[in-house]
Amino acid sequence: MPSSKRANTKRVSASTKRTVVPATGPVSSVRRFGTRFKFINDTIAEMKKVTWLTRREAMYLSGLVLLVAVSVGIVLGLLDLGLSEIVTRFLLNG
Repeated sequence: MPSSKRANTKRVSASTKRTVVPATGPVSSVRRFGTRFKFINDTIAEMKKVTWLTRREAMYLSGLVLLVAVSVGIVLGLLDLGLSEIVTRFLLNG
């Protein structure tokens, strides 16, 4: 018998236990304001869980990104220069 009572209590949803309060002007604005603070608090809590890079790792990876970006820029620039020269010589008879 006790196990059947437990099963019945699990089936009752949480929404049936709540009382519905009609929303009025001040209550709804306070509720929205509270959710903004909850969002900020949740965001701060999640940011504390992040494993941040050390300063040395951040500097190394930033330098690596800059190096790759400059290298790709140079390669694409030379490729563009070469292709424009080919187009000028052979297609435009320059």
